Amino acid sequence: MPQDPTERRVVVTGVPRRTLPHTRLRSRGRYPQTSGYYRPRTEIDEQTTLGHTYVRSLMRSQLRVALVVFAVLVLLVGPLPLVFAATPDGATLEWAVLGFCLYPPLVLLARWYVRRAERNEKDFVRLVEDR
Repeated sequence: MPQDPTERRVVVTGVPRRTLPHTRLRSRGRYPQTSGYYRPRTEIDEQTTLGHTYVRSLMRSQLRVALVVFAVLVLLVGPLPLVFAATPDGATLEWAVLGFCLYPPLVLLARWYVRRAERNEKDFVRLVEDR
């Protein structure tokens, strides 16, 4: 606490102390120079219109994959009550379809969804990090 109430606080600024790795790595293009070039990551961090567009593109691609999975799920599971109602004595058919025939397509659909979502995220990271 200052002793004299008229003394003002001084803000000390200087050169950033962030050091880049060895210049050998920088010369390979691994760490780009900080010239007037804005990276997409900077655009996203600063929440500019371009950064918003990058994030929206990721969200749209993820939504597209989710809607495809939902449509396949509806086509796969939706008609089952009609099939079960159409069979007169289909208790064993119901158990066979629900117990054995439905799970493998659901597992395959889930695996496809996860792989596609991870691929979308990997493509987004590649776009943002300029690789």
